[in-house]
Amino acid sequence: MKKPWQAAAARVGRYTAVVAETESPRAVLVVEDEPHIRELVALHLQLDGWTVTQTGDGQEALRLARAEPFDLVILDLMLPGLDGMTVLRALRREAPAKDVPVLLLTARRDESDKVLGLESGADDYLTKPFGVRELVARAHALTRRPRAAQGAAAAGAGPAGDGRPVRLGPLVVDPARRSVNVGDREVELTGREFDLLHLLASHPGIVFSREALVQRVWRGDTFVTARNIDTLVKRLRQKVEHNPSEPSLILTVWGAGYKAADV
Repeated sequence: MKKPWQAAAARVGRYTAVVAETESPRAVLVVEDEPHIRELVALHLQLDGWTVTQTGDGQEALRLARAEPFDLVILDLMLPGLDGMTVLRALRREAPAKDVPVLLLTARRDESDKVLGLESGADDYLTKPFGVRELVARAHALTRRPRAAQGAAAAGAGPAGDGRPVRLGPLVVDPARRSVNVGDREVELTGREFDLLHLLASHPGIVFSREALVQRVWRGDTFVTARNIDTLVKRLRQKVEHNPSEPSLILTVWGAGYKAADV
């Protein structure tokens, strides 16, 4: 008699064969040092039609991410040797992984640890123990938005409408190249940081509520909260403002939301 996990594994082959006939499977890199968690996550993602690459080592994760593009990285923070936060920061510095959505897995429940992960470039997090159905749902949500290469090809459909560079004081935001310059200095942004900056800079003086930003930047992701918006704005200010504690470009409108200065 087959064990439950063996029966589920058998279903993977049948299910993924059907998926392969109907659509290109998405690729996910699962980085988790606990084998039973890693295999459980991989199994359910395969059942959902993903192509899964697994590793329990941070250094190997970086090598894999550098070697091939992924649609999503699921990353445990508590890795031996090269820890997850170091891996995350390295991913955000390097192509082709600098714009890939990253979902953190953490056993830490302190809010400061979660905020640190988001500020370092993660797109979302789950605290262990978690439900695999929720993980799969969040994986879907994180891959709804286009990647940077796709965004460049569709730049004319962005907030500015024509794909031309947008200027905001010393900032120049180029949607075709997905690049940002502050004076002569090029600034490296994550995908959502860029989308938020481009949206605000394209509409100087216009106030966007947090709910509107969820719709425009996160494509209505139901898992995003006001705290995610505030964290993204804080992270963006640290990269583009001369004095992040007294911002002059990305402004808070208390009780309403955020806007770009009308400069």
